[in-house]
Amino acid sequence: MLRCTSCGNTYPEKFMLRCKCGAPLNLIRHYSGKFKDFLRTQFLDIRRYLPLLGGDLQFYPQIVPPLTPVVEKKIHNIITLFKLEYLMPSGSFKDRGTYITIAKLKEDKIKEVVLDSSGNAAISLALYGLSEGMKVHIFIPKHTSKGKKRILKILKAIVHEVDGDRMETHIKAEEFKGGVYVSHWYNPYFLEGIKSFAYEFFEEAGEIDYAIIPTGSGTMLLGAYKGFEELYKFGEIKTTPRLIAVQAEGYESLLPMGKRKNRLAEGIAIPYPPRKEEIIEAIEKSGGMAISVSEEETMNAWKKLISMGFLVESTSATVFAAFEKLISKDYFEKGSRILIPLTGSGLKNLGEMMEIIMGGKTI
Repeated sequence: MLRCTSCGNTYPEKFMLRCKCGAPLNLIRHYSGKFKDFLRTQFLDIRRYLPLLGGDLQFYPQIVPPLTPVVEKKIHNIITLFKLEYLMPSGSFKDRGTYITIAKLKEDKIKEVVLDSSGNAAISLALYGLSEGMKVHIFIPKHTSKGKKRILKILKAIVHEVDGDRMETHIKAEEFKGGVYVSHWYNPYFLEGIKSFAYEFFEEAGEIDYAIIPTGSGTMLLGAYKGFEELYKFGEIKTTPRLIAVQAEGYESLLPMGKRKNRLAEGIAIPYPPRKEEIIEAIEKSGGMAISVSEEETMNAWKKLISMGFLVESTSATVFAAFEKLISKDYFEKGSRILIPLTGSGLKNLGEMMEIIMGGKTI
């Protein structure tokens, strides 16, 4: 069932984003038994976890998100576990949420959809929508990187550019009447897909002490938290990892907003996320914290990640910037195991990457 995060009203499992009161909805399911009993071990992709993600198999998309690798590195006596989410079909972790969302849209016979995005969610929906014969309207800020715009055109999305920031783009998309609005900010089915990230990481690398998560709308943090919480209830892990929410300076929702803007973090430039209270609750329950990183810190971290062989976009570098910032403050205990997801591919904005990294410029 779907349950309102504010008033507690419940609804049957159909595609909807908000309660009548306007608050976001969450999908509520209860599982009994052992985690391994739910696994479809014949699959080495997201279908491995479908009994825990719900839905009817006949509606799932033809494009299937694979298992993404984990790269372990020891940095300052800390075990860092980089999960390479940028190796998904569309180049970002958003494919996990899109996969489940598309299945529900097909089940409810929805064929024309609308989404606002800074780029990655848009490309993901456009790719899967094209594969499934859906008409996809995408609202993006005009300043979105040229590379992402080109990809959206290749994927035959109907692109609506908004001369404004990320929040203005959201408003324009929600007002548009040309299709069903499927915002990943509100979409409870999107979160169900993202929780597969936690299941998968656990099977690959076991328990961890911390998870450093880029946090704008909060979809990755909330999905990962839900997955780790379920693993805890199954008895697979002793405790959920402490969540560190990484925000971009000038766009903070969990901290006082900075005066300077981190323009390298377009993917998390969301100062008013609709699930803010849920994000705060997840951080507090896990014993975590929020941290903000500047453009300069992001730039330095981005260069280091590329030199390490991770061709990620700049938003992905915010998590490594936060890691280095906390290392400098001796925040982590020696021997800690830390999950660092790398969420988006740098190949989508190669031109900007070359200008910034090679020329040492800021955008």
